[in-house]
Amino acid sequence: MEHPLTQYLPVAIVLGLAGVMAAAIPFLAGLLGPKSITPIKSESFEGGNAPMGSARQRFAVKFYVVALLFIVFDIEAVFLYPWAVNFKALGWFGYVTMAVFAATLVAGLVYVWKKGALDWES
Repeated sequence: MEHPLTQYLPVAIVLGLAGVMAAAIPFLAGLLGPKSITPIKSESFEGGNAPMGSARQRFAVKFYVVALLFIVFDIEAVFLYPWAVNFKALGWFGYVTMAVFAATLVAGLVYVWKKGALDWES
C-alpha cells in the first residue's frame, strides 16, 4: 500500500531545490563575483544623474495612505479569486458573505474618499 503523502513528493523536491538555490546563488555570487572596489562602482546609481538633495526627506502621508489602500484592495482580490472559483458550491451563503465583505470595502473606500485622503490637491 502506498503512503498517502507520496503524491506530495514532487512538491517537496521542488521546495527543497528552491531552498538550496536560495542559499547557493548569493553564496556563489559573493564567492565568484568581482572584488575590485572603485570610486565609480561605490557611487550610487540613479538613472545616470548625479544625486541631488537629501535621501532623508519626508514624504507626505498620502503616499502611505495610497500604499495601504493598494494593499487592502490587493488582499480583496486574493479573497475574491477562490470565492469566484467555488461560487456555485458555496451557494447563497457564499454570495451573502462576499456581498458583506465587498460592502465593507466599499464603505471603507467611501469613508476615505469623503475624508479627502485621495485628494492630491490639498
